Amino acid sequence: MPPRRRGASGFRGVRVRPSGRFTAEIRAGGFRLTLGTYNTPELAARAYDAAAWRFRRPGRDMNFLDVESLEEAEFLAPPPCLVDDEDRRRHRQLQRRIAIAERDEQLMRQWRAQFPNDVDNTDAFFANLRAQRRSNRRHRRAVAAFELENPNTTWTENDPRWDDIWTETTSDDE
Repeated sequence: MPPRRRGASGFRGVRVRPSGRFTAEIRAGGFRLTLGTYNTPELAARAYDAAAWRFRRPGRDMNFLDVESLEEAEFLAPPPCLVDDEDRRRHRQLQRRIAIAERDEQLMRQWRAQFPNDVDNTDAFFANLRAQRRSNRRHRRAVAAFELENPNTTWTENDPRWDDIWTETTSDDE
């Protein structure tokens, strides 16, 4: 039987994610177990080897033949990346920025369709847009301030809407 293909990463049990990171996974008992996502294919291959040792796979199924025991494989394998509240907060912030950029592109298309040859109306259009954003910010800040004063608020402690009042008060203090 010919050897199994190793895929684009060059390692057994390692797949490249669309984000450019590498996922390690192993099949056992008809199931595919995901071992984690790593920044390099070598780290993902080390995680695969540690799992292969735990499942008592033969040496030919390993990526690195220099490892001689389960303890050594586990020592060389990196811990999986854990997602914590800080990662979630950064992800939400990044998603907001992407949404704003997409909205800006949409507004530029709308403006170009509305004023194909008129450059003088640019200032008026964007002044109106800034006024709308200011109004939305004030409204969100007022809602957050109301919820802060309300003892029976339905907002949880980690609710991202609290960011509206905290960012506004810290920027006002400076």
